[in-house]
Amino acid sequence: MSQKRIALLFSGQGAQSVGMGKELAGHFPEVAELFAQADSILGYKLSQIMWEGPDTELTQTRHCQPALFVHGTACLKALKLVAGEFPVHAVAGLSLGEFTAHVAAGSMDFETGLRLVAQRGEFMQEACEETLGGMAAMIGGDEAAVIQLAQETKVDVANFNCPGQLVLSGEISRINEAVSRAKEHGIRAAKPLNVAGAYHSRLMRPAAARLGSVLAAAQFQKPHCLVFANINAASVSEPADIRRTLEEQVTGSVRWTQTLETLLDQEHCDLFLELGPGGILAGLLQRTRKGTPCLSITDMASVTAAAEALHAP
Repeated sequence: MSQKRIALLFSGQGAQSVGMGKELAGHFPEVAELFAQADSILGYKLSQIMWEGPDTELTQTRHCQPALFVHGTACLKALKLVAGEFPVHAVAGLSLGEFTAHVAAGSMDFETGLRLVAQRGEFMQEACEETLGGMAAMIGGDEAAVIQLAQETKVDVANFNCPGQLVLSGEISRINEAVSRAKEHGIRAAKPLNVAGAYHSRLMRPAAARLGSVLAAAQFQKPHCLVFANINAASVSEPADIRRTLEEQVTGSVRWTQTLETLLDQEHCDLFLELGPGGILAGLLQRTRKGTPCLSITDMASVTAAAEALHAP
């Protein structure tokens, strides 16, 4: 088994694609059972929406968040069925993926995580429907300049994705103003995102408050590896801190660049495994630290390749 220091990364909203997980469920009865369990817990056929679509259904926040959570968990289960258990040093997830990371680390069980994620998706979708919010990516700009633009236009920095890629979030009229003024701040390109609302902004406060009361009643344990929170790019282990950071990240910034830099420079992780569709996190890692080994696991071919890499000397 590889002696590398392994970090697991779990996908966030936007990575979803119709068909995700179907091949793994067809190959492994244990993975098929996980999808059946998810359908039973939720009381509707999430697996059917994941595997057959339509895309408009899967993209809805209330379906998309549990779908990515179940898929990330399924990818990890499939990998362990092929590779066996392997040591994990740290886990992190982008936005919604932070919940999947906690389940992978043993902070909560699958059912608790799925119920929380399903409610989070509902709360956030309702907050989107009650506000006129939007998001825009700021490409090729200085971080301080993007923060300055956000302050001037009264929007929030939702994501620090990688160097030169930040995302702003807030009222749609103010987002449009930020896009139109980006060039003045030396930002190379600004593009509105096709999203349902203003995630990770002050407009999500009602969703955060509702999620907070649900988190208060949920059972958490200390994780068996390091889990990094989006809100501060620091590891959390105490149940009270886990609850607080999961609530705060609904309105707070996703400090993904800082999380990756911490995993690389302080935790000395040298093999990253992305669990989820699309390869988005692998791309952000390459833009943060070019050449860092990262395997994206989403189907049978990638599970087999990752298992071989784990067993390589």
